[in-house]
Amino acid sequence: MKKLYIKQKVFSIGEKFTVTDEDQKPRYFVTGSFMKIPKTFRIEDEHGHEVSRITKKVISLLPKFFVEINGQEAIEISKQLSFFKAKYSISAEDVTVDGNWWDMDFEVSQKGRKVAEINKRWISWGDTYEITILNEALEELIISLVIAIDCVKQDEADSASSSSS
Repeated sequence: MKKLYIKQKVFSIGEKFTVTDEDQKPRYFVTGSFMKIPKTFRIEDEHGHEVSRITKKVISLLPKFFVEINGQEAIEISKQLSFFKAKYSISAEDVTVDGNWWDMDFEVSQKGRKVAEINKRWISWGDTYEITILNEALEELIISLVIAIDCVKQDEADSASSSSS
């Protein structure tokens, strides 16, 4: 079992996250494309090697996000048509997400077996997510999934604030 933490930087230009371990040692770095289309996020390990890439599909009736791990599409998050509340579906081979992922309080399972737990920490400066990885072979997939969900949430918040202006 391994615990990792994603802390979103509060005062950064562009999107930047650092994923640390329990000793606050950086394990992954996430950089978002600032003012670029299509919107992308690049996740690198502590040695600077790309682990995954998250891309928002530009031309689509409803928002879609794709996660590539090692150059292969592994996860798709897409908005579903709904009149009252935003609904999204997560599609990943043999992986399911159960719980309230909108509030970052959920479990990730593979073939019915729990492989990770994600919880938002409320007493912190900026958003911090605690990720408990039960199957370390899926670490990169789980980190990529959590960051992709956070991207979807931020995109939804940005579109809601721009439509209310």
